[in-house]
Amino acid sequence: MEPNEISMPTKYDPKEIEKGRYDWWINNKFFEAKPNEGKEPYTIVIPPPNVTGKLHLGHAWDTTLQDILTRMKRMQGYDVLWLPGMDHAGIATQAKVEEKLRSQNISRYDLGREKFVEETWKWKEEYASHIREQWAKLGLGLDYSRERFTLDEGLSKAVRDVFVSLYNKGLIYRGEYIINWDPSTKTALSDIEVIYKDVQGAFYHMKYPLADGSGYIEVATTRPETMLGDSGVAVHPKDERYQHLIGKTVILPIVGREIPIIADDYVEMDFGSGAVKMTPAHDPNDFEVGNRHNLERILVMNEDGTMNDRAGKYKGMDRFECRKQIVKDLQKAGVLFKIEEHMHSVGHSERSGAVVEPYLSTQWFVKMQPLADAAVALQKEEEKVNFVPERFENTYLRWMENIRDWCISRQLWWGHRIPAWYHKETGAIYVNQEAPEDLENWEQDTDVLDTWFSSALWPFSTMGWPEKEAEDFKRYYPTAALVTGYDIIFFWVSRMIFQGLEFTGERPFKDVLIHGLVRDEQGRKMSKSLGNGVDPMDVIANYGADSLRYFLSTGSSPGQDLRFSMEKVESTWNFANKIWNASRFALMNMNGLKYEEIDLSGEKSVADKWILTRLNETIEKVTRLSDRYEFGEVGRVLYNFIWDDFCDWYIEMAKLPLYGEDEQAKLTTRSILAYVLDNTMRLLHPFMPFITEEIWQNLPHAGETITTAKWPEVNPEWTDEKAANDMKLLVEIIRSVRNSRAEVNTPMSKKISILLKAKDADVQSTLEENKAYIERFCNPESLVIATEIATPDKAMTSVITGAEIILPLEGLINMEEEIARLTKELDKWNKEVERVQKKLGNEGFVKKAPEKVINEEKEKEKDYLEKRATVEARIKELKGEA
Repeated sequence: MEPNEISMPTKYDPKEIEKGRYDWWINNKFFEAKPNEGKEPYTIVIPPPNVTGKLHLGHAWDTTLQDILTRMKRMQGYDVLWLPGMDHAGIATQAKVEEKLRSQNISRYDLGREKFVEETWKWKEEYASHIREQWAKLGLGLDYSRERFTLDEGLSKAVRDVFVSLYNKGLIYRGEYIINWDPSTKTALSDIEVIYKDVQGAFYHMKYPLADGSGYIEVATTRPETMLGDSGVAVHPKDERYQHLIGKTVILPIVGREIPIIADDYVEMDFGSGAVKMTPAHDPNDFEVGNRHNLERILVMNEDGTMNDRAGKYKGMDRFECRKQIVKDLQKAGVLFKIEEHMHSVGHSERSGAVVEPYLSTQWFVKMQPLADAAVALQKEEEKVNFVPERFENTYLRWMENIRDWCISRQLWWGHRIPAWYHKETGAIYVNQEAPEDLENWEQDTDVLDTWFSSALWPFSTMGWPEKEAEDFKRYYPTAALVTGYDIIFFWVSRMIFQGLEFTGERPFKDVLIHGLVRDEQGRKMSKSLGNGVDPMDVIANYGADSLRYFLSTGSSPGQDLRFSMEKVESTWNFANKIWNASRFALMNMNGLKYEEIDLSGEKSVADKWILTRLNETIEKVTRLSDRYEFGEVGRVLYNFIWDDFCDWYIEMAKLPLYGEDEQAKLTTRSILAYVLDNTMRLLHPFMPFITEEIWQNLPHAGETITTAKWPEVNPEWTDEKAANDMKLLVEIIRSVRNSRAEVNTPMSKKISILLKAKDADVQSTLEENKAYIERFCNPESLVIATEIATPDKAMTSVITGAEIILPLEGLINMEEEIARLTKELDKWNKEVERVQKKLGNEGFVKKAPEKVINEEKEKEKDYLEKRATVEARIKELKGEA
């Protein structure tokens, strides 16, 4: 088939044009990085989706933005690596697999660790293949030859290396601390895996009797079940009410244990009674106070949230059932004297939704301060990480400057096992990449690492690090850009920065492009409970990947949330359909033009010169705005150029030579159609890859695929300011005549007289030269072009830059209505004159604005004043005041 033979169906059907195209791209390895071609590298690593289910609209948005960047850079001549991969997602995946097993009445303990991990790998394979299918549907240009998984062997080695290195530096330690505990999944959580929700609770006010029988001390709690683990009562050392009690003891109600009254600055004298019960094993602040005063740590709860042996008669009860019962018992004993309703913030597990329990546990931690300090210092350097938009750098820095140590151990079976072993007899700890040689005497730590520990290494562990000679690591790291949502700046972005800096000495990425969340049309977060979620695959099935991608990528500005609207997706489908129809028309009229026959050297019409000028402007804007990640603006520029300039104006004007007799003019027009369409498809390709490839394959072209076609560049030879201004004049005349006809219900098919009063001889000459367009699009019975024209009484007039349009429409015009219309127009020009003069009268603007901008404003002022004067004169004429 000749490259320009028309194989495009009459109707635009995304399903048909997308079918098989992705496989063709992949099989031909167009997306694979090519390190040996001497090009400059450009790298993005995909934020690895969790292998827990389907991709959602947020993933579609995130990956489309990355695809746009990598397709554009590939066309610009870079050696692009867009590295795909997935995350094992410890808690989330284990929870899904356990849920599946529960439906079969099996628990993970029935299977044992080894068999359970086998089951989880099967789950991973199944869901990884779903994700790859979805990537294909979206048309993502990924290099699958380098795909990674956070639990594959290479990444596991990197994780072990990092753990051991940080441990040897004293930056990883093991200790007993109060951590966030999820009783549902029975694992520790880091601070940022806890979501706080306002919950209706209560303050329970109690009287703890003094052991010497001299009275009591008042305390209050929101969690009465934890009182069973109380080991002290604290007061402020300067609180005069309690000075005489410091050092005495109280009897803990129900339990009967004697506990001391201590003094500590932590207590706020003016809050409540000024006395606070201390439960060091169940509250982080009490834990710190307890350490200072050597208070006993008494854990009264099991890992699943039920009460343990230390809870006495409440043993075995769920923590919330225990709360109800203990409240009754305390009331009965006269200890609980007041219950005060209280709305308070309660932590919930991000994964399971369970209420998080502050819980004493021995865990592994990363000592964060030195790592955070280095990451904060980096932001003062030239080679810092650039946040787009910039405001998110402050969000990141605020968190890094107030960071707490990171709890990295998780009580799970699915994940990176902690590389630490305990001697069975001595209890000594051995930390190394590999197990000790006399393994029979050692037992490995049963915990795994937090998922984010391995994800934090993603930009370099995926490229062969820690092997210092790994070719990909040497060539493609650091990466160019990271694209992600603002919701994981703390979880992931910050951790990649401090780990990248610690282990490679460099920032892991140059730029971080932050986008928001996809919300529904009402601005609500998409959720199962609201039933407002949208499956991107359903949208693709109805409107095609190109329509979804274009809507997602151009529907908001960086950092902002995106409101999903099916109506807007449909309008992008209409845009694609317009492109399809315009391309078909152009191709059908190219008369089998071959690539080597394209000739732009012939004499060009004003429309030819104008469309080439507009193409140059569009190339410049699209390239500049894309480099600034302003894809919403890019979308607007492309839409205006394709829909308005190319489809609505140039194609219509091209019909004159195409349907005429001048063969040279036909060749020039066909060549310009081919040239403009080719370049336009290339500009649009990163956003709409399928339709652009299909159209490009039908165009006369050189090369195998649009994916590796050269990115368009501005050709100064084609910029013609005069032609652009002349075309602007013609378009204004045609629009004005059409609008005037519509106002007096005179259809285009009816011929009318048109008088064009040119401002000067140059304008008159331009109109004479382009008379054919005016005749073709205005349908005049007679056309007069002159610098001096007497305006008939019964005529409609409109003022444009450089000319006045006079339509003698006697019998069709109501004089009063015409005066009212012109008065409205006069009001418009008054406002424009006022606005521009106010701007030029602003000293600050005149001092700061570039000369080019000031001159543009002065030109506007001159133009508006001329238009205003013409309209004023015409009103006076109609009123008989002239």
